[in-house]
Amino acid sequence: MKLSFYGADQEVTGSCHCLEVGGKKLLVDCGMQQGGDAPDDQALPYNPGLIDAVLVTHAHIDHSGRLPLLVKGGYSGPIYATRATCELLNIMLMDSARIQESDAQWRAKRKRRSGEDVPEPMYTSEDAQAALTLLHPLEYGQQTEVLPGVTAVFYDAGHLLGSACIRLSLQEGAESRTIIFSGDIGTPGRPIIRDPQPLPGADYVVTESTYGDRLHEQDNDTDAHMASIIDATLARGGNVVIPSFAVGRTQELLYRIREIKEQHLVKSVPDFPVWVDSPLALEATQIYSGDLRGYADEETIQVLKNGFQPLSFSNLHLSRSADESMALNTDTTPKVIISSSGMCEAGRIRHHLKHNLWRPECTVMFVGYQAQNSLGSQLLDGVKSVKLVGETIAVRAQIANFRSMSGHADQKGLLDWITALSPRPGKTFVVHGEESAALTYTQLLRDRGFDAVCPNYESAYDLLTGQCLEEGVTREALLQQRGVRRGPAAFSPFFRRLVQAGEHLMDVIRGNEGGANKDLAKFTDQINSLADKWKR
Repeated sequence: MKLSFYGADQEVTGSCHCLEVGGKKLLVDCGMQQGGDAPDDQALPYNPGLIDAVLVTHAHIDHSGRLPLLVKGGYSGPIYATRATCELLNIMLMDSARIQESDAQWRAKRKRRSGEDVPEPMYTSEDAQAALTLLHPLEYGQQTEVLPGVTAVFYDAGHLLGSACIRLSLQEGAESRTIIFSGDIGTPGRPIIRDPQPLPGADYVVTESTYGDRLHEQDNDTDAHMASIIDATLARGGNVVIPSFAVGRTQELLYRIREIKEQHLVKSVPDFPVWVDSPLALEATQIYSGDLRGYADEETIQVLKNGFQPLSFSNLHLSRSADESMALNTDTTPKVIISSSGMCEAGRIRHHLKHNLWRPECTVMFVGYQAQNSLGSQLLDGVKSVKLVGETIAVRAQIANFRSMSGHADQKGLLDWITALSPRPGKTFVVHGEESAALTYTQLLRDRGFDAVCPNYESAYDLLTGQCLEEGVTREALLQQRGVRRGPAAFSPFFRRLVQAGEHLMDVIRGNEGGANKDLAKFTDQINSLADKWKR
């Protein structure tokens, strides 16, 4: 028995783990790498044709986005996931394929002009459709033999509709082992979906660590806090722009806004307009409005029984076309705009930021995790200007961050989840966290008596002995392979702010061209004095 790590190792995205049992190979997740440091690399670190089965913890692209690439490379076996995950994958993988094709067309235009080879998309819509034909939907608690000697049971992870922790029972000859893959663990008390479900212990655990080094901010009344920001922004005549993940977070926002309106918490514009500007979010919302039995919490089920639509309310508008999206930025009516992507890396949100970031009466409200070096993380770090759609845009809007709305458990939640496992795992593998978060959580587990390790990319472990077979590629070496510079500019938000301040200073200097000689001389002396003070 062997466990290999092929993604989300000392980083958040690209989850992928490979089990070898009785001569068969099983993947748990096949995610795409995302964020500022993601490589432009279409190669999988294993032979897709030699994989015998795939299990998917949930539909988010960083756990499922390379399934079409896997099929394109020759995989033709089953893909197991919960029923709700299969429904979401039907829209998410097709959307991802369209993005891959669109990006490839854009790159091709540039390459042709320079005479370079024209790149192919990572995968196409046909590849995504082929992957979808391999889906095998399962329900929570259903025991399923996914391979000879490998039985899987899915438990609700409370992270996303259909998300799962997966417990596997492995049999190889006379030897048997159990292993749990946490997927992404949610936080209790979130709208619509249920709390994380307890599950039995195992010999091994592979656990996420997204927030392994911090606690979420406590907000005893998120709805009231959100309503106060919306109220103040609309009263100023501004827009509230919310970068939101299309699947999961957008639907939670709609649920919360429905409650805000029902409780009349916004006084300036009680029936304020809300626009959802994301085709993928609209498709996902249809699934969230469907058959939620076995997935939704009791409150949502009761709302449905009472005949209410939990994601529908007065003055809710759905932007389907590009023309409707662009019209939102010419309409002067103060409004709430919910748009993807959640980290501001692509999609319609970048156009809304371009038209609203420079306006001090507006607010940009973050409601989800922001990966290092993403545009979202830069805005939260306090940059003074950003480059958007070919223009430099000043950041004058208010920036709000609802860390309490995170779909990931914080450090305490992670500890509560793993310490509830009985018996305690013999070894714990810590994955799916930025380097600092993963290492901090690993040490925290060790301090509490766990045999915890933070594996490298492509490392491998013998599950019969628990011993490391291959050390893999260190984080330092992996970043060098990707061409990512390791240093303060890449990892310190404070240094990044300093660089932005320097760029802002240059803008001010250029703006003083033609000024009085006396003023320019004084300005120059001040800059030189400050530079001499900090010179190293």
